[in-house]
Amino acid sequence: MPDKPLSFSATCALLILMAEDREVSNPELKEKYGVTVTGKERTALNDGGFVTSRRTGRSFSHVLTDKGWHHASELVRDGISAPGTGFAAAAVKALVGNLQRHIDRSETSLAEIFGREDLVPGLNESSMAETTAGTTAEPIAQQSIAPPPIAPPPIKTVPASEDVETLIRKAYAQLADRPNAWVSLTRLRPLLGDAPRDEVDAALCHMIGLPDVRLVPWENQKTLTQADREAAVVIGDQPKHRIWIGA
Repeated sequence: MPDKPLSFSATCALLILMAEDREVSNPELKEKYGVTVTGKERTALNDGGFVTSRRTGRSFSHVLTDKGWHHASELVRDGISAPGTGFAAAAVKALVGNLQRHIDRSETSLAEIFGREDLVPGLNESSMAETTAGTTAEPIAQQSIAPPPIAPPPIKTVPASEDVETLIRKAYAQLADRPNAWVSLTRLRPLLGDAPRDEVDAALCHMIGLPDVRLVPWENQKTLTQADREAAVVIGDQPKHRIWIGA
């Protein structure tokens, strides 16, 4: 059964949570934006699977789900069709509808644009560059800020007898050319030995909930190779192509 379209107010609530990129409570939303996610807006976002809400004290805290991020990407790509009037509604529609220009030009993603670097220790612009040497999926804009290439040490496939999460972390450490680098799953998967695909995907689905791990999609689909698409892990209903593991 298709999702019921969100109202304009629920859509705006989703966009606020996207911009915050963290769990945020109603009191915080009230203090910062003068609004809270309650009533029919919260019900619509929760029932649609776009937002997870939990009670904290006498109030609620909310965080965007993978489905919520996917819907935000659709809004950026296709524009906001939910009815809204006045200059404030027009401004929201204009900003969201034209954000795709920046995404296309910079070949970045919503997750990178709104990612909370202040909540990830040691993360900065240079460390956000994708480590994808040897594939065609690396954006030119990100190549320009990467350091001069240095011959990497020999890479060995790690034994498949180890815990799958440990395998992933060791493979990431071999591929990351500097702390907090983004690494494509296209390069990471071959280093996981004989670990079954379903176990690797299950481990990645678990790891995305850890504070030192991020998995993000590559939103400019034109730059993806078939190998990149096949290596992606689908979490929620969104393929993730790159992994970041903090120091």
